[in-house]
Amino acid sequence: MDLAGADGLLFGSWMSAQGLDSKQQHAYVKSGWLERMAHGAYKLAGSKPTLLTAVSCYNTQLGKHCIVGASTALELRGLSHYVPMGKPLAFLFTDNKQRLPRWLLAYEWDRTVRYQTTSFLGGDLIGVETMTIEGHQLLVSTPERAMLEWLNMPNVADSLLDIYYVMEMLTTLRPRLLQQLLERCGSAKVNRLFVYMAEKANHQWLRALRPEQIDFGKGRKMITPTGKYINKYNMTIPTELAEYE
Repeated sequence: MDLAGADGLLFGSWMSAQGLDSKQQHAYVKSGWLERMAHGAYKLAGSKPTLLTAVSCYNTQLGKHCIVGASTALELRGLSHYVPMGKPLAFLFTDNKQRLPRWLLAYEWDRTVRYQTTSFLGGDLIGVETMTIEGHQLLVSTPERAMLEWLNMPNVADSLLDIYYVMEMLTTLRPRLLQQLLERCGSAKVNRLFVYMAEKANHQWLRALRPEQIDFGKGRKMITPTGKYINKYNMTIPTELAEYE
């Protein structure tokens, strides 16, 4: 049971592959050694798996690719500009072929789940790294990818100043990886916002990018209904971001 640990989840199909069939699993539940969390999912009696531990077990035991991304990935890398009040958020991403189970999304975890299926950066794991969190292996977006994921979230206009505060900290982003991600990015809005923020923060790595190979789309982008118009990027953004110095 090495892939679960004392605080992890145990998926029934994985236990069967390890030689513990469904009858034996049921017997372990009856004996009080295992507790059933949902159909085909268990934990050791008395243990309290965290959400991130659960995601790790889901990936490693079932061969899935759920990514911890956006602001959560930045937080795990020590790149958050504030300490969240109350229960922290967890931004999770999969493609449409690997949707997270409903019970996992509905369970009362230590973090509030914000889950999306998306392929706006392509279907592979470019810009994703393995990190050890809470003793478990997790797929976590790099800062380069996490920023694009964050900018692609619904209602992003409400968070743009917070995102920019983090952007100011990102002095060591890797231009080669960024170029790959920006070229693959399926959102012209995200590309415009990202490059605008990088330029506003006067990051040196921006000079190594090749903007002529990045799709910024056509037409005006209304990031917010009212605000300040940025002529260079043909978009309207919140006034508080445009005037922040």
